[in-house]
Amino acid sequence: MSAARWVVGIDLGTTNCAVAAVDTAAAEPHVEHVAVPQVVGPGEVAARSTMPSFLLLPAAHEVATDAMALPWSGAAPFVVGAFAQSRGAELPHRLVSSAKSWLSSSHLDRNAPILPWRGADREVDGDRVSPVEASARYLAHLRAAWDHDHADAALADQDVLITVPASFDAVARELTVAAARQAGLERVTLLEEPQAAFYAWLAAAGDAWRQRLVPGDVVLVCDVGGGTTDFSLIEVTDDDGNLAMERVAVGDHILLGGDNMDLALAAVAERTLAEQGKQLDVLQRRGLVHACRRAKETLLATDAPEAVPVSLLGRGSKLIGGALRVDLRRDDARQLLVDGFFPTCSAEARPARRRPGGLRELGLHYAADPAVTRHLAEFLDRHDSAPTAVLWNGGVMKAAAIRGRILDVVTEWYGRAPRELEGTDLDRAVALGAAYYGQVRRGKGIRIRGGTARAYYIGIESSMPAIPGFPPPVKALCVAPFGMEEGSSTALPDDELGLVVGEPSTFRFFASSSRKDDAAGAMVDPEAAALVELAPVEQEVEAGGGRAAGDIVPVALTAHVTEVGTLELWCQARDGAGRWKLEYSVRDR
Repeated sequence: MSAARWVVGIDLGTTNCAVAAVDTAAAEPHVEHVAVPQVVGPGEVAARSTMPSFLLLPAAHEVATDAMALPWSGAAPFVVGAFAQSRGAELPHRLVSSAKSWLSSSHLDRNAPILPWRGADREVDGDRVSPVEASARYLAHLRAAWDHDHADAALADQDVLITVPASFDAVARELTVAAARQAGLERVTLLEEPQAAFYAWLAAAGDAWRQRLVPGDVVLVCDVGGGTTDFSLIEVTDDDGNLAMERVAVGDHILLGGDNMDLALAAVAERTLAEQGKQLDVLQRRGLVHACRRAKETLLATDAPEAVPVSLLGRGSKLIGGALRVDLRRDDARQLLVDGFFPTCSAEARPARRRPGGLRELGLHYAADPAVTRHLAEFLDRHDSAPTAVLWNGGVMKAAAIRGRILDVVTEWYGRAPRELEGTDLDRAVALGAAYYGQVRRGKGIRIRGGTARAYYIGIESSMPAIPGFPPPVKALCVAPFGMEEGSSTALPDDELGLVVGEPSTFRFFASSSRKDDAAGAMVDPEAAALVELAPVEQEVEAGGGRAAGDIVPVALTAHVTEVGTLELWCQARDGAGRWKLEYSVRDR
């Protein structure tokens, strides 16, 4: 058991970060929210409930470094948090946002300085950072702020739990751990955000949760945040007379959320301006998106005004001259955002599939269909589940109109309304739940059984004679079955496998969130099994032992899921002369 005094939960969010903690030395330890000091205006520092996940990299003449100074570090060339978000609306080409979404973009090098995407010219007048570096800077700020307020309990010495989307694959999880280490946090554990939200509900409900849930209940955790939509199912079971919970299903990684809604509002505003004969340039369009983010929250509020003005700075007298303004009407915005992103549909509805063009811009792979309800219908049908209760999570779910629409749709599908599990703070639930889970790990509280959210496979190249035009077929060997617990290992069956040593090799990995019955050692056709291919691992395994480059060494495989939830695959030479680890490299190639 850990001897650290504090258990700290960090919600490393797409749009906002939050922190919560438990002082285990207190007479009655309980989860508390921790405000985050940050720059909120030029030369002004204040503690806020959350820290916006924005990083501003201004040129020297755009913002004075002392305007971004922090009590613990002095003047700085960059800033994160509230001031980055507000000032970044005027300097969108120097603003990094949605870094967490970029961590899951397997088609790009996530350790390369690519953000801000389409931002300032790095060689001429601006810096750029990688998605990992941006995430590390958010975590480094949270660490420094904590250390400033807890001089006798450095965050690096505490039990730190960082949340990730349930849909994050092993590569994105490993990159999150890499960002934490870069920020000086070596002792971290990862926790899925929907589970964290559920833990927050358990903490808020206390013992009363046993009266709210019964064996057979299936809880849908519906998490729609700034950049992603996550669905998870948690089943309540009877374990020898005691209530137990198990996470039984996780949805795919869907890049669909509040960011898409901001873009939709911005498109409407730009069309209105165009009708007035006003054309926007690239920077103004980016600034308009940030302005619409603030307007969206107001327009979806229960007491929203009839219209919200959106203002935008002009770009010089020859172009437009003066500030631009457009009014977004409440009823029009709600029709666009509710009906457009959460339309009424049947239980048999499926997201639209768009055939990609031969050439397309690199960037985030947003969902082709913006209808969250159609993605939900597909998820529930795939896992053959009818939820009896629902727990909301994510900033988008603050809107009563959106929650009501989802309840209406699910009620129509199954003929009964799922119960709403209320009582959590949607801005802070994930951080609070992560801190509560830290207590659970110490044996205090109810644990949700879950393990890995997917089954993982490694590609095995078949041995066959060479045939012109036909590469050797690849089979997929299950190395970590669905639900494999963190900290556990499994030895793969004694198949005759050979590892190429002494030269660069590519190892292909696959995953599935729906194949729950494949045991370790199962061999499947990756296409027939509809597996999702992950980013490959390129690694040169040292030969050693007098072996030559290109030798094939007979090996036995052992899979290990680490305590932080990442996957390791060990190859043991059958003659005992060598042991190698294959892992998801944090250096994308």
